[in-house]
Amino acid sequence: MTRTPHRIRPFSASQRLPATAAPSEPMPPERAGARLAEFIHRHPRLLILTGAGVSTDSGIPDYRDVDGGWKRRPPVQHQEFMERAATRQRYWGRSLIGWPVIRDARPNASHAGIAELEWRTHCHLLVTQNVDGLHQKAGSRAVLDLHGRADRVRCMGCGLRLARDDVHARCADLNPAFLGHTAHSAPDGDADLDVDFSGFRVADCPTCGGILKPDVVFFGDFVPRERVTRALEALRACDGLLVIGSSLMVYSGFRFCRHARDWGLPMATLNRGRTRADELVDLKLDADIAGTLAVTLASL
Repeated sequence: MTRTPHRIRPFSASQRLPATAAPSEPMPPERAGARLAEFIHRHPRLLILTGAGVSTDSGIPDYRDVDGGWKRRPPVQHQEFMERAATRQRYWGRSLIGWPVIRDARPNASHAGIAELEWRTHCHLLVTQNVDGLHQKAGSRAVLDLHGRADRVRCMGCGLRLARDDVHARCADLNPAFLGHTAHSAPDGDADLDVDFSGFRVADCPTCGGILKPDVVFFGDFVPRERVTRALEALRACDGLLVIGSSLMVYSGFRFCRHARDWGLPMATLNRGRTRADELVDLKLDADIAGTLAVTLASL
């Protein structure tokens, strides 16, 4: 199966979901868990797609509110990062604060529940939009990191791979004056820090002097074709699709709902608030993720 890769891009204004007067009340976990257990009983072999909502209980913020809108400024764009030195200075400067939040995060009950679903053979493949590696730390084995991993850095010139901690340490050594800043952390190793970054010294590739970039798919970049192909082949072999903790506001995740609909596969979503696929799914659960999964596992 060969598919054309798609750029990661924000949900456009013309595609936004209609506004509501107030967010809906979440479904009680007891009810949501029972309904999800019924879905899994009927469709026992699932592709599970996860998003930022799975990691918020681990202290990693998400980007969007319950209506799918931005909670904070949109993330860095790939082309801007590659073309503007000032953008790289700002990104790596903020990462001195933001990266340790991801590095030191620990799996929460939602990660553990999803790993348990795999152990019980209900998860054929876990496709995650998150870059924090927490699913693996929780014990999940069949994991596809759709957008890459934040703990790795790649040279955009020679392709050298480095550990994020090593690059972080070099940036800290080059910029001791920036270590005194504090700010709220943001998703994906960023931070809400607004200072003058013009004097920040960015660590370049130690081999060729090229641009170092986290080995993740930034907005405006392409998801590698082989990852998309593997995920779609797994989806086609499954009984259904379960989306957990994602608003599906970017096409890289929403595409799997489109394909599931085209292939006649049942779909369920477990997420606080609305998702882009609300009109496509067979079961929508607006509920607490960890609590719902606990009830589901006890009911299977």
